Formats: sequence, structure tokens, C-alpha cells
Amino acid sequence: MRNQRSHRYLAILLLFFLPFANAQESTDVAMQLNEDGTVVFRYYDPTAKTVKLIFDGDLRKDTETIQNESYHSVKMHRDSNGIWSYTTPVLAPEVYTYQFERDGECIPDPTNPDSIRVRRDKMSVFIIDGTPQTALYVNETLHGQMDTLVFAGTADRKSRMVIVYTPPQYAEGQRNLPVLYLLHGLNGNETAWNDRGRAVQILDNLIAQQKANPMILVMPDVNPECLIAQGEDIGLWENIVKYPSWNNLDFERCYPEMDRYLNSIYQFSDKKGSRAVAGLSAGAKQSANLAIMYDSTFSAVGMFSPVAGRKQVPTSTFPKYWIGAGNGDFFYCKINKLRRKMQRKHIPYTMYNSGGGHTWRNWRIYFTEFSQTLFWNIED
Repeated sequence: MRNQRSHRYLAILLLFFLPFANAQESTDVAMQLNEDGTVVFRYYDPTAKTVKLIFDGDLRKDTETIQNESYHSVKMHRDSNGIWSYTTPVLAPEVYTYQFERDGECIPDPTNPDSIRVRRDKMSVFIIDGTPQTALYVNETLHGQMDTLVFAGTADRKSRMVIVYTPPQYAEGQRNLPVLYLLHGLNGNETAWNDRGRAVQILDNLIAQQKANPMILVMPDVNPECLIAQGEDIGLWENIVKYPSWNNLDFERCYPEMDRYLNSIYQFSDKKGSRAVAGLSAGAKQSANLAIMYDSTFSAVGMFSPVAGRKQVPTSTFPKYWIGAGNGDFFYCKINKLRRKMQRKHIPYTMYNSGGGHTWRNWRIYFTEFSQTLFWNIED
């Protein structure tokens, strides 16, 4: 939990504190989170020839200028006791992921029990707290529940994993709640928004603070053929060429059947305006497609760093559109082109401009802002 006595800008914490059963024996090799915002990474192996830190924090410049979420590699140095270490510059409050590379083999930190999968790799995770936004990334309130389901659609004959979040109010017996479908990007799957996006923690906290309405969150695997998301060692372009389901509307066509299936389990609200959809990058494109294909279904569409073209330009003033983009995003010119087309068609939208680029740092913020706009005026 947040340390009130820490530096006024940083309250640094690990998500969990108990080590793995197979953790390295000496506590001296655990990573160290300093109050000045620096982090000391350590790894014990006196027999290793080289150890590198693979880290998604920018080790050279302020994180606000990051345009894409690339990982940086830096050599660690070994002391006489066989402990390899590296100390970062001051890091901004954020969620960070990392791993070690020992003689060419990548492994998560054995002293840090909190990890997620990023593409085909298992990455360790920690948070530097210190802002109202990062405070939302850790649960300090009532927890909702997550279920993982398998949906076998008949429209495209594919099985998809789906994570469904229900808020605390659902466990208390409240039914007929509104639903937000939250879609991942090109390299993700159903776990992306939960693992990297912290969507469940954010929504738990916003609901507890009465800043967001209680809602059900559906996070489906919109592209089950994506080999990168399944952990395969395959190039991004090769994945797109071989498995182009992003562009052939597979998920969009199976959406009605998925919605009926989930509704039979969770008893969604059937009131007008009780559905919304949002997505990041390629998932934003699919969100726009859904709104056009089922034009009376969704009350709001969130497009986070959208990869969208002329086919995604809305044809109706309903639903409400919300666009989030960083001025360093490599798709920013294309996003502005989409905005101009919407303006020419007199399609209203809300624009959220931020710094930075095509990154989870931004997408967590966009989800936080967008989710607070939903379901305040559901019609009876």
C-alpha cells in the first residue's frame, strides 16, 4: 500500500511481497525500489558470463516522450559475490515490466512473484506509485470478480477465450447491468487489458469512488489466430499476412452471437444505451466497425490510438464517439485525418489529446477517462 512517509512524488510499491518458493536464497539479490525514484535490479548467478536487463522503462529520457512501448536492453555488472546489478535513472510513476537475459536466455525475476505474459515472454511487473492515475492501478477497495470462458461461435467457427469482469454489485445480487466490450490490439489477446491495461483495478477503484457506474466488462480474444498473442516466435508482418482476420470482420460478425451467449449467463441490461464498445489501435478499428454494423446497439464508442481508415468513418451521429491519442503517436496524422472526415460529416466526438505515443501508458489513461463517461443516461 502507499507509504505516506515517502517522497512527496513517489510512493513505491511492489504488487505482492511474498517470494516464489524457488526464489533466490539471499534477500540481497531482490530488486530495490528507492524513494528517489531509482530502481536497483539484481540477479544472482556467479556462473553466468553475461546478464542483461530487458526493461520497458526509458533509460535515456522522460517517459512522456515515448512514442512506442519498446524494450531496452542494458548490460548488468557482476560483483565479487556473483550478484549482477543495474541502477536506473529516476523513473516516473507508472507500471513497468522487465526480465533478465542470462547468456542469451530470457527469464523473469525469480525474486518477484508478480508477472504477466507480453507476447511470447513472461515479464516481471512492478509499479511506481505517486499520482492519482497510478493509484488506480492497485486495488484498495472492494474487488469485482473475473471469469474466463470459452466461446465457440458458429458465425466464424472459431473458439475464443473471453474474460468477463463483474463488479462487486453483481456479487451482491444486482443484475441487469450495462456492458462495456473492451478490445485489445494487434499483438494482444483476452488477457491484454487485464494484465497490461490494469482495467479491472481501474474499474474497481472508479466504481468505489462513484466516478464510474457499475458495469460488466467483457474482454474477448478478437483474433484467436494471432500467433504472436499465442506466444509464437513470428514476425508482426508475417502474422498480419498469414492471418488477416483483423480485416475480414470475423469478430464483428460473431459479436451478436457472443453477446447473446454472455447475456444468457450474466443477465445484461436490455435497456437502450446499455452497451458500449472500446478498443486500442486495431481494436479501435474493430470498435468503429461494430458501431457501424450494429448502429442501434452501442451508446458510446471509445477509440484509443485508432488505426482506422475511411471505412471506419461513422455514418450516424449515434452513438457518441470518444477518441484518445498522443501527439507522439506514429498514427497521429491518420487519426487527425479521421477527425477531419468526421467533422465534414458533422459527426460529433470527444477528443482527448495527450503526450506520448502508441503505448499502454496512454491506453490506461484513456480507459480511465472514457469509462467515467458511460451509462449515466440509460433510457428505460
